[in-house]
Amino acid sequence: MSDEPQSNNSPFQATIKGRCPRCATGKLYVGVLKLGQQCSHCDLDFTPLSQDDGPAAFAMFVVGPLVVGPAVWFELSQNPPLWMHLVWLPWAGLLTVGSLRLIKSWLVAAQFKHQAHEGQLEDGKEE
Repeated sequence: MSDEPQSNNSPFQATIKGRCPRCATGKLYVGVLKLGQQCSHCDLDFTPLSQDDGPAAFAMFVVGPLVVGPAVWFELSQNPPLWMHLVWLPWAGLLTVGSLRLIKSWLVAAQFKHQAHEGQLEDGKEE
């Protein structure tokens, strides 16, 4: 199969479902957040689609304000005991894991769609 995305596949649906960016059928993940080695349906190799710390950086900018904003408002308006702020920990965890999975899928789909790869200098060496 070619590495070109098929026209009938929606990258948005593949991202939401955590599916292969080429065929939108095979699973992208082998665990909750671990990318598989290749697609079980079309055999697309996922190893060049590594995301490193990109999804974590995006998740911090999304989840941080969603958790810290209400926590600060709650502290300033209600002045609760410190132990009541423990309620923010499960919310932060759930939002982080949920957003990391979506952001990771989105970045893999975008990287595949635009055929992005590591930067190289003019002499062919990697940056």
